[in-house]
Amino acid sequence: MNEVLKTIRERRSCRSFKPDMLPDDIIQQICEAGTFAPTGMNRQSPVIIAVKDKALRDKLSVMNAKIMGKEDFDPFYGAPVILIVLADKNAPTYIYDGALVMQNLMLAAQSLGIGNIWIHRAKEEFDSEEGKEILKALGIEGDYEGIGHCAIGYATAEPKSAPPRKENYIYYK
Repeated sequence: MNEVLKTIRERRSCRSFKPDMLPDDIIQQICEAGTFAPTGMNRQSPVIIAVKDKALRDKLSVMNAKIMGKEDFDPFYGAPVILIVLADKNAPTYIYDGALVMQNLMLAAQSLGIGNIWIHRAKEEFDSEEGKEILKALGIEGDYEGIGHCAIGYATAEPKSAPPRKENYIYYK
């Protein structure tokens, strides 16, 4: 089977990560794959924030859990690295652009044997004053909306097999 199709079929969300930090070159490869996602009229509206700093990662986890309505819960499942995708709201396709970046990040991680999962609530995080302060401190200016977090790291267990696809998923004529 073609390696890309195999990667797509085998990618599963990881909900238990080892605390070990990923090597920088692996993080860079995954992030670079995100930059090659298609975007409307090649506007490249998204940006990726690679969070390796434990203090910031933990702060984001607390913010995300509060939005979720949970205390004492890590929505990032222990992943040591969080890749945040935001996109410029001035591009009419910004949500789609950001979603495609997220997909590339997850497929790249899978292809390198790195566990990954899309975590939501980035929009709410970065719409908050606390989130805006984080962006400002990172030197990110503009009208960005959080699209998602791609939590990455070494999985604690092998992923389960994909469940069967639903009937009538595809219609041919």
